[in-house]
Amino acid sequence: MAFTLPDLPYAKDALAPHISSETLDFHHGKHHNAYVNNLNGLVEGTDMASKSLEDIIQDTAGKADKAGIFNNAAQIWNHTFYWQSMRPNGGGAPTGKLAEMIDRDFGSFDAFKDAFAKAGATQFGSGWAWLVLADGKLDVRKTLNAETPLTEAGVTPLLTMDVWEHAYYLDYQNRRPDYISTFLDHLVNWEFAAENLAAA
Repeated sequence: MAFTLPDLPYAKDALAPHISSETLDFHHGKHHNAYVNNLNGLVEGTDMASKSLEDIIQDTAGKADKAGIFNNAAQIWNHTFYWQSMRPNGGGAPTGKLAEMIDRDFGSFDAFKDAFAKAGATQFGSGWAWLVLADGKLDVRKTLNAETPLTEAGVTPLLTMDVWEHAYYLDYQNRRPDYISTFLDHLVNWEFAAENLAAA
């Protein structure tokens, strides 16, 4: 198999009570795993089987005849990034250069939180909210379905929040705003975002 399901960076019960082990069983073990299996089936026997996820995403973005490959590859990448965007005892506020840039580009940390929460809450249907570095400035984006800022020139994803219903429905049912506020207050991994900023 060209691609394998990456392990979670923490135990399945490590994000409880904010995200349950049952949610991670389904979300990581079933949904994420299905994207891996689907992509392997789609690229088997082709030159894409030896390419990186990032290259496959770039090569297939916006091509209708490659939509199945793009959707599964991008969802593998997005989910792997999402798991790392959270940590046990996460939340709070960032420090250092990331904190300074948030204050500079959003006006305040609270203004960033409002913008990020709004992006997640107003993403109609399935998708993602992102903190990105774009042309030297921080910005909040939202993407539909499997879309990812990876396909935008000059844009580096720093952090993401999954707002597909399977990310939160077992724990929050229809209360997406509660999931979003919990993500920001208790789950977000600012160290991961800072590492991505430093590497950009």
